[in-house]
Amino acid sequence: MAKKSIFVVEDEEDILDLVRHHLAKEGYGVSTATNGMEAVKAILRKPPDLVLLDLMLPGLDGLEVCRMLKKDAQTAEVPILMVTAKDEEADVVAGLELGADDYIVKPFRMKELIARVRAALRRRRGAPPDAEAVVQAGDIVIHPGRHEVKVAGEAVEMTVTELRILHLLAGRPGWVMTRDQIVDAVRGEDYAVTDRAVDFQIVGIRRKLGARADCIETVRGVGYRFRAED
Repeated sequence: MAKKSIFVVEDEEDILDLVRHHLAKEGYGVSTATNGMEAVKAILRKPPDLVLLDLMLPGLDGLEVCRMLKKDAQTAEVPILMVTAKDEEADVVAGLELGADDYIVKPFRMKELIARVRAALRRRRGAPPDAEAVVQAGDIVIHPGRHEVKVAGEAVEMTVTELRILHLLAGRPGWVMTRDQIVDAVRGEDYAVTDRAVDFQIVGIRRKLGARADCIETVRGVGYRFRAED
């Protein structure tokens, strides 16, 4: 089996060398760039299996790189793992809205980075689950057509909105979803809603899931994700 290719965009040479070394040690093919424009040109020329993208870059920043890659048909489906500083929550949200798949905060442990890379490569980017498709995540089964949720074989009553949100998150395990993305997918782009309203729905879903409530994780300052099973 051909080894997976990862393109690392990082302007700090010491971090770049460290990440390249550990990824290569794990068996990945690694290409690199230290600025945004160089990265875009190289990635469009030969799309990798995953992009590890620092947001703070000279010239063309990481958000613009993400925007350009997601707009091009050759690279629209390539997973992007953003690397951010602790005070860049707004940029994380913006990146996820542009189509990035996940993020990791500096300073990070190399084991965590490798785990995030592996998880992103396991997931194939695609459209959200069909609104009527049955989704099963462990012992949770969501059947939109029957308006039915079962946990460990037991029926759980949920509102229409709660079921739709659970269906969306469970259909993309491990993916971080912002509150705006949740609202757009569940209620439509023109639906006016506050962060508090989304949070209220999540509280209701967790309460009804009982012992499985922890499968929905809060990503501070960003949104929510359904915990991916190993």
